[in-house]
Amino acid sequence: MKSHEIDYKIAGHDIQYVEIELDPQETVIAEAGAMLYMKDGIEFITKMGDGSEPEKGLFGKLLSAASRKITGESIFITHFTHQGSGKGHVAFAAPYPGTIVPVDLGKLGGSVIVQRDAFLCAALGTKISMHFNQKLGAGFFGGEGFILQKLQGDGNAFIHAGGTLIEHELKGETLRVDTGCVVGFQEGIDFSVQRAGNMKSMIFGGEGLFLATLSGTGKVWLQSMPISKLINQLSVGGSNSNKEEKGGLLNSLLER
Repeated sequence: MKSHEIDYKIAGHDIQYVEIELDPQETVIAEAGAMLYMKDGIEFITKMGDGSEPEKGLFGKLLSAASRKITGESIFITHFTHQGSGKGHVAFAAPYPGTIVPVDLGKLGGSVIVQRDAFLCAALGTKISMHFNQKLGAGFFGGEGFILQKLQGDGNAFIHAGGTLIEHELKGETLRVDTGCVVGFQEGIDFSVQRAGNMKSMIFGGEGLFLATLSGTGKVWLQSMPISKLINQLSVGGSNSNKEEKGGLLNSLLER
């Protein structure tokens, strides 16, 4: 299915949102609960599928829902369609502070691999499926886990990175990264996990026991502040004098 052609604008700095502009009968799909606001003419319906393929039977829908549950996402996807005339607008916000990244799948070989909580929204026609990391080391120690998500299509999709987004274009090179900082990469990039130096460095170096290794040719997206690291610093870091302040900030973030 050819993806709908949607226009968009991204606004904000530390906490961003994306506003999607839809022509009549155009549709954008999004994670359940991601919608920030919508204007007149926009109607939404929650489905088990992403709408990229012809309607499946009950078993197919349940299988699709189960696969999304395994990746840690909601089993439902919300479809927002402009049923009015002129231009319609609907906006989506990220679940925690960071950067929203527009990804034109048609210009990136038709697919990208992302960590399981990175997907925010996409043009109708985008297929969202599981992607198994076949290397056990990457699965157990890679931060993103054994199961990632694959976004396929020829239109725009939007992913979210915690903190600041860093984009690298690898040209037969190798990049070693903190395991939790990998947001996504083009299909064809080799993703594995290696020890962080010798035993002394692993224990006392402060960089963790393992590092993610990305090699090959294509784009890689990284995040400067994964939500897991932010929560860890707010909950256990710092002196006793500011623990109460950090705890209040942590509660505020979790309530968003």
